[in-house]
Amino acid sequence: MGNIKAVIFDLDGTLIDTEKYYRINWPKALKHFGYEMSEEQALFIRSLGKPFAVQTFKEWYGEDFDYETVREYRKKLMEASLNENGIELKPGCVEIITFLRENGYITAIATANDLERTKRYVKRIGLEGYFDRLISAHMVKEGKPSPDIYAFACEELGIAPDEAIAVEDSPNGVKSAYAAGCKVIMVPDQTEPDEEIFQMLYARVDTLLDIKKYL
Repeated sequence: MGNIKAVIFDLDGTLIDTEKYYRINWPKALKHFGYEMSEEQALFIRSLGKPFAVQTFKEWYGEDFDYETVREYRKKLMEASLNENGIELKPGCVEIITFLRENGYITAIATANDLERTKRYVKRIGLEGYFDRLISAHMVKEGKPSPDIYAFACEELGIAPDEAIAVEDSPNGVKSAYAAGCKVIMVPDQTEPDEEIFQMLYARVDTLLDIKKYL
């Protein structure tokens, strides 16, 4: 993999340990509006971007489901969780990004979060200035699992997709990066890759620091 020029990271569940709060707060938000969400459903929507999230919720709860209203309430629950518990970094986060920067690799984030919140989180965890680009799904037509966000990230970084490693924790993220042509390394968070996802991976590793083996 001597042609690798950049490493593009997902944010939630990959660099920061926040997916567990989405897993808790999506069902809470749904319950507030009179709906039920199973754990399987909560896991399925990880990193799921627009328009796929809207379509999925309408398939589950009907065409009159008000996705934006429920999502806004979930965002308030998430902020409360993070204010109470803080934002924890995933093991090896600072070390791997420092290593990459010191060794001349381009670094970027490609996240389902909006850009304002992404900047806020990155600043809050002390990693402001560590990334060459912050790419939000709001910058592209379709979020994950569409390849749009990784294709756009590579364009912004001035590299070909096969010159980038994408680091992901969720199936929707893996599908997005793989479809864009990136080499995908998965650091599982809430679930292990199934057979379909495993076939898309260049590697499955235990921690972020294990990425060094593939550079």
